[in-house]
Amino acid sequence: MSARPNQSDHCAAAAGKPHCLLRSVAAALTSEPGLEAVAIDQHEKKIAVATFGQVKDTGLRQRIADTVRQAQEAPEQDHCCLLQGCADCSGCAYPLDPEAGRRLTIKQENHVMTIARVTCPTAPRFWQWREVPWPKIVPREVEIPEDEAHLDEWKAQLVAAALCGVFGLAGYFSGERPLAVAAFVLAYVAGGWSAAEEVWERWQHRTLDVHFLMLAVAAGSASIGAWEEGTTLLFLFSLSGALEHYAMGRTQREIRSLFRTAPKVATSLDERGQELEVPVERLRPGQRLLVKPGAQFPVDSEIVKGKTASDESNLTGEAIPVEKGVGDTVLAGTLNLWGVVEVVVLRPVQESALEKIIRLIREAQHLKAPSQRFTDRFGTGYTYAILSLSVVMFFVWWLGLGLAPFHSTPTARSAFYRAMTLLVVASPCALVLSIPSAVLAAIAWGARRGILFRGGAAVEKLAEVDVVALDKTGTLTTGELQVERLESFPPGRERDVGELAFSLERLSTHPLARAITRHGKQQGLRVIELDHFESVTGLGIQARRDGQAVVLGRREWLEQLAASPSAAVPGVAAHAAALAAAPPTEAGFSEVWLAADHLLGRVLLRDAVRPESRQVIEDLRRLGLHTVVLTGDRRTAAEALQKVLQLDDVRAELKPEQKVAAIHAFSQTGHRVAMVGDGVNDAPSLAAAHVAVGMGARGSDAALEQAEVVLMHDRIENFLAAFRLSQRARAVIRQNLVVSLGTVLVLVSFAVAGAIPLTAGVVGHEGSTVIVVMNSLRLLFARAPRAVQTV
Repeated sequence: MSARPNQSDHCAAAAGKPHCLLRSVAAALTSEPGLEAVAIDQHEKKIAVATFGQVKDTGLRQRIADTVRQAQEAPEQDHCCLLQGCADCSGCAYPLDPEAGRRLTIKQENHVMTIARVTCPTAPRFWQWREVPWPKIVPREVEIPEDEAHLDEWKAQLVAAALCGVFGLAGYFSGERPLAVAAFVLAYVAGGWSAAEEVWERWQHRTLDVHFLMLAVAAGSASIGAWEEGTTLLFLFSLSGALEHYAMGRTQREIRSLFRTAPKVATSLDERGQELEVPVERLRPGQRLLVKPGAQFPVDSEIVKGKTASDESNLTGEAIPVEKGVGDTVLAGTLNLWGVVEVVVLRPVQESALEKIIRLIREAQHLKAPSQRFTDRFGTGYTYAILSLSVVMFFVWWLGLGLAPFHSTPTARSAFYRAMTLLVVASPCALVLSIPSAVLAAIAWGARRGILFRGGAAVEKLAEVDVVALDKTGTLTTGELQVERLESFPPGRERDVGELAFSLERLSTHPLARAITRHGKQQGLRVIELDHFESVTGLGIQARRDGQAVVLGRREWLEQLAASPSAAVPGVAAHAAALAAAPPTEAGFSEVWLAADHLLGRVLLRDAVRPESRQVIEDLRRLGLHTVVLTGDRRTAAEALQKVLQLDDVRAELKPEQKVAAIHAFSQTGHRVAMVGDGVNDAPSLAAAHVAVGMGARGSDAALEQAEVVLMHDRIENFLAAFRLSQRARAVIRQNLVVSLGTVLVLVSFAVAGAIPLTAGVVGHEGSTVIVVMNSLRLLFARAPRAVQTV
């Protein structure tokens, strides 16, 4: 190819860029006679240097590491072709020292670029390769304690901070200089121990953070005899670290208390009624269990025998016991208060409501808020900028203003002293903690009350919404149909209608069938022996009793059968007149008709409106939020709901794609929409909303997958609490940012002007960190609002 003869020119042109790696390595090879080659693996972040024979390492590896890092840190537009993966450079030669006629070779193999002197072919056999560390500076991370031992780590740190303070005071008031120095050394050890552990742990991964900067400043203070300032720095830094770990540990305790005492074994009943202890992991749906008073329900189950009350406060935050009887669902981890009950397992422990909470919380703690992602991006560049500014100002104060480089006098502080002060006050400790500390506290507060935020983004975004779209069934209503009453035509045989309906539906899983079955169990209706069961899709079910047909289903189906005397269901035709004369169903009700020989009746069911829904809608309206119901239900049922709850807007008979279109219409007019739903058909609209809120107890997996906020145990009133919590968290985050950034700006201004001593800088820097952490803890200890005030 024609490009091949001009490769040297290509590399020479590239080397003219301000941060060229090739030029930097060439300069290093020129200044280091013993250096033969440099290998750089940008993918694995490794550097290796080759020397000819034994060469003394007097900072050689560190200088090469600095050379590569400086080239990497440059803006991308200033990168040379080597950093941009140019294939044309591989195999070419570049002038190392044109006057001497020496050149470089560049070889690319996979991700490894080797730059070497052009020497005799046998020379590489005698090279000795040594790896060079590639250190990085990373933003400080907020540590989330994962186990019980780390929850109390703050206690040891607080003791160390106290010892640092005691030894520091002893050194300050000691008259003897050797004794004072010994006391300050002990103070350094106590105050710097935790920071040194952090530095060592991060150094194993070739990273540095603010802990290293603080230790460096303390060491620098000692080197110029400013022991008091160094001790003050370590004391306040270790104290703020202890308070930070206390805050994070307190947050974790709130979360861990949700599932620390989750049952490990369950009492299983075999076919003969014998009790057997079984690990909860081995429980399977359909298995029968015995739960005694004072024990926790091991898995999500349905009561089949007995009556009790359940304490669900660990999942819902509600302290009032919930009455439970036959047919009711009990949740894993909740407490059986007084009754002996037998239950049937509904789902494995891995799919229980409690496990959902544990999984969602653990995910949430590691998902960052938008403002935190900004500070993370900002943090690394900011750290480099502060380091550079401190170095530059050292030379400005020394060479430009004529201050002594290291020796301070009573009238003038040295350039080194001022540079250290600048480095301390500009360190972004409070900024790093300002957002995650508030987010974690908010997540913990919500988790204790049945509100699960799936990450910091949801905590911030929920406060931005001005439209709340709600699904009807399962959100504003209970989602569980309930039998309102039984009717027979003529009246008087309502119990016979109930017994036949119960006997027909007890083997079905349809929502209507579940409601009728639950009603039959609660009322103690007898099971009638039936045979020849046949399900007619979309219409109903039929069977035979003593050879006579029994039909249960939609009114239209029974009318059709009654109009066809020759149909295979004899006896229904006798009820044609009664069917035609029966009154229509009231708005908001569902009906199932039953026909048998000499018996006609119907079961009326209703999806009850949650008692809390009206108050929630009123409170949302007071807060200035527009409420709209998006439902696929009939228009008459939706309009009836609008009258009961006084909703701003109702849109009925919507398909899933029409719900999505409605949300997009709000978004295009500048509104931020929170969608609250629970079903599979709600998943697309949840994904389209600004914030997706799922009902957690009976919500479908598809809906919960899209949800950013989960209301456990389907408590709609918790949406209001979540919205108020989001508003408080956003306010605390803004306060923290103002405190942290404002403190840095003020202190840096004074430090650059040389108008602040190191001790005052340390107090201001660490004081802002403590204020930020304590301010965030206000979220954790806040009480749930009893009433919503008008905004």
